[in-house]
Amino acid sequence: PLNIYSNFFLFTDDAKHLVPNKVRDFFCTINLDQEEVFRTQVVEKSLSPYFGEEFYFEIPRTFQWLSFYIYDKSVLQKDLRIGKVSIKKEDLCNYTGKENWFMLQPIDSNSEVQGKVHLELKLNELITDNGSVCQQLVVHIKECHGLPLINGQNCDPYATVSLVGPSRNDQKKTKVKKKTSNPQFNETFYFEVTRSSSYTKKSQFQVEEEDIEKLEVRVDLWNNGNLVQDVFLGEIKVPVKVLRNDSFQAWYLLQPRENGNKSSKTDDLGSLRLNICYTEDCVLPSEYYTSLRNLLLKSSDVQPISASAAYILSEVCRDKYDAVLPLVRLLLHHHKLVPFVAAVAELDLKDTQEANTVFRGNSLATRCVDEMMKIVGKHYLKVTLKPVIDEICESPKPCEIDPIKLREGDNVEINMENLRYYVDKVFSEIVQSSISCPTLMCDVFYSLRHLAAKRFPNDPHVQYSAVSSFVFLRFFAVAVVSPHTFHLRPHHPDAQTCRTLTLISKAIQTLGSWGSLTKSKLSSFKETFMCEFFKTFQEEKFTESVKKFLDDVSSTESKEPSGMSEPVHLKEGEMYKRAQGRTRIGKKNFKKRWFCLTSREFTYHKQQDKEPIFTIPIKNILAVEKLDESSFNKKNMFQVLHGEKPLYIQANNCVEASEWIEALCRVTRCNQKRLSFYHPSAFLNGSWLCCKATTESTVGCARCTAGVPADTQIEIDGDRETERIYSLFTINMSKLQKLEEACGSIAVYQGPRKEPDDYSNFTIEDSVATFHTLKQIIDAVEKLNESHEKYQKKRSSSAKYGSE
Repeated sequence: PLNIYSNFFLFTDDAKHLVPNKVRDFFCTINLDQEEVFRTQVVEKSLSPYFGEEFYFEIPRTFQWLSFYIYDKSVLQKDLRIGKVSIKKEDLCNYTGKENWFMLQPIDSNSEVQGKVHLELKLNELITDNGSVCQQLVVHIKECHGLPLINGQNCDPYATVSLVGPSRNDQKKTKVKKKTSNPQFNETFYFEVTRSSSYTKKSQFQVEEEDIEKLEVRVDLWNNGNLVQDVFLGEIKVPVKVLRNDSFQAWYLLQPRENGNKSSKTDDLGSLRLNICYTEDCVLPSEYYTSLRNLLLKSSDVQPISASAAYILSEVCRDKYDAVLPLVRLLLHHHKLVPFVAAVAELDLKDTQEANTVFRGNSLATRCVDEMMKIVGKHYLKVTLKPVIDEICESPKPCEIDPIKLREGDNVEINMENLRYYVDKVFSEIVQSSISCPTLMCDVFYSLRHLAAKRFPNDPHVQYSAVSSFVFLRFFAVAVVSPHTFHLRPHHPDAQTCRTLTLISKAIQTLGSWGSLTKSKLSSFKETFMCEFFKTFQEEKFTESVKKFLDDVSSTESKEPSGMSEPVHLKEGEMYKRAQGRTRIGKKNFKKRWFCLTSREFTYHKQQDKEPIFTIPIKNILAVEKLDESSFNKKNMFQVLHGEKPLYIQANNCVEASEWIEALCRVTRCNQKRLSFYHPSAFLNGSWLCCKATTESTVGCARCTAGVPADTQIEIDGDRETERIYSLFTINMSKLQKLEEACGSIAVYQGPRKEPDDYSNFTIEDSVATFHTLKQIIDAVEKLNESHEKYQKKRSSSAKYGSE
């Protein structure tokens, strides 16, 4: 089967000139269709709020629109929606990878739609009593899927089915389905399409044979408002002429009304700046990637490294980062990263002339190490920095020491003491954390250290600067200044806290370099106030601490312990759990609880920071699976199966549900008693809703989800990363071909190059070896092109008019 995966990387930057034109408190939500999946923090007292928040998430379902809503926060009343930016899925490619300003559009209820409807249409010929032939349209409305929540609750949907033409509008209506986003209608309606000219019965319309070209079936979905006005949920239109006397069925995405989002207001509501990166990968079965994958995985064995497939990938991509992300993940997945990083680092060092500039540029080697640290070091950062970063952000002390930026009433001596307290605490946490440093990071640092020492044998400090330039400058210091980017904080800190974190980060960078600098430490400061601040530090004490830490994290003996003394905090958040059913009264009661997942246990609490009400040891979890919506008429539900009754949990949106299921599956993957089968629905009123078995202990009727990631810390799909690399090679095929021609001409003509040419920016150390690799890459890419074309044709031939 062809697997289609998609994800977003979003940066909500800032908004300007928002209406109403007065200072208010604003926040922004990110929605897939009508489902809110993320929300920024509230920016207080602003007309042009800066949000500055990043969101990366996998998309667990189909969608039509990516929308951003700007809200005016209200304390006593409902938050007011100011305007929105909605981008159709098909148009996302026009905006991806670049920053854009979007004008806010007015919010019209007729344009707020999501979901799809399953229809079967048929055109029958009937012979009337007088022997003439007429045509009859049969509309079978089967079901809908993914209708939006109304005021946070499942809707009460019904459908109207109409046959519409220039002079007619026949309308019929389904029954109302209660409390469901996936209603099963299964109702059939009949419409006369054409009548013979001899038909004499009085009617409000007369239809001629050719009018069939102008007729269309319209299906409108509504939420039954009972005592209030019904809410429009979306519509679809199908021309009758497409049927051609044939039975026809398909899923149709609900669309807004034609006048939806066209407001009579022309007022400027303001604008929103966004940076969107949308990726969609069509992943073939694993065997199709064998030749390209093997070519990439043997890169570290190729001599010279510049002739390897992985290196060539970085050369032909305009932005090296595009190549680095999938490449590092693929090599990590197959345990080939360390030798590749060592090989490209050695090439990097050949061009480095001075020891104090080792690994300071943005080369392939440095970017690979950066990306590796982000992936492998996530939990290392959390256990090391999260407690102290939480303290700084939640109970901030004034730390400004720049005389120019001091406010009236500030005491620079007290501020300096506060800053020193924070710097000491962060530094202490870092230099005592070597035992938690992941083995892979230690192995990479070990290689870099010895390569640098080999390149500059007369410099005793270079072995330390080679490691500190990564672990301090590119890892800890960056995480301190941007804790939200590394998931150490849920939101971008406020301006004052940002300034404090910036000063701490500067100090950590400086202290981290003290173990590797030969020149005077204080002369490296541009700012006089930082120079004064560091006069209070005892150089020798900090230098020795840094050196010991760098020795520890770059030693092959410094391994991550098998049993951590403290459990690793993995995920937390607010969700709803169903009462365990211990009492009859609370049987269907859902309560809001704070959930926390660590490497040791899964707990829920009445409130954050309270003692746990219920605890499940990780080793006792038998399975984690989705729960059918039909169980409790609630969306985004999943179940945690353990020794007692299943724990049923409702997440706030589809992305959150998917992330929790994935995190729980990863941490429980090694449990020996994991189940092979489970029940997709709940046990209610004496039977399982899925298989109707009447015994609660009956073995499950569906196989548990397969393909759990093989690593509890790194969730990587090797085929998906190879598909991304294939896409990059495809985009840059012309460069590959030019490089191939260049290698051929160099091999033939060995003389000096007189003029710059198309390949002068490429590294070609061995033209024969590079030519050989290029030929293999192009062959592998062309084979994958053929496979993709076959699958695309297969999909196109099975798709029907109106289907998704």
